[in-house]
Amino acid sequence: MDRYPVRVEGHRDESLSRWLWLVKWIILIPHYIVLAVLWIGLVVLTLVAYVALLFTGRYPESIRAYNIGVLRWTWRVGYYGYQVLGTDRYPPFTLAAVPDYPARFQAEPGPPPPRWLPLVAWLFAVPHLILLGALTGATWSFGDGDARADAPLSLVGAAVLVAAVALLFSGRYPAGLHDLLVGVARWNLRVAAYLTLITGRYPPFRLDQGGSEPEPEPEPEPDGGRSATVAS
Repeated sequence: MDRYPVRVEGHRDESLSRWLWLVKWIILIPHYIVLAVLWIGLVVLTLVAYVALLFTGRYPESIRAYNIGVLRWTWRVGYYGYQVLGTDRYPPFTLAAVPDYPARFQAEPGPPPPRWLPLVAWLFAVPHLILLGALTGATWSFGDGDARADAPLSLVGAAVLVAAVALLFSGRYPAGLHDLLVGVARWNLRVAAYLTLITGRYPPFRLDQGGSEPEPEPEPEPDGGRSATVAS
């Protein structure tokens, strides 16, 4: 398994508040406002980067740094908030990396994407978007006829709800749910990094669960791991 150049980590607090998740939506409002502006900038600057890559073969480093910063900020807010609920440490207002924050996002430097990629990156990403939409955007229906009601409760939403209720009544966060939610977020962020051309490497169709990125398996030795016997 190769190491993907976009790395997403989320390390859950050992102890989480039972009730803080009830009010996180209020205290995150300043972040939501700032992120709305930052994401407008990300869309505009990504289009500029697309044009620059098409005509010059270069991705402006300043735009790449900005896009990485926006995705990093988004992940910290999502991890604190209702994407994972993995920490009670309030996310900082910065595009820069914060190494000691529980949620971290980084993109390793590499060669610029191919010049033609801006023309088809969105098309190549469609299969990923369909699968991620099924995980994060499903709607459940209840009842029949006039009594029918629709609830926007996706797999991710249901997992977060279960984790929140478990925290409220037991003070414990199910580890399996945390690993699942981080895995879905990791997949989302890899696709976002590909669409913004932070990396030109196509994201894998893989749900890498867990707080840490999976490390590549060591390559077997040519002799199958057996040491050669040297005659004395």
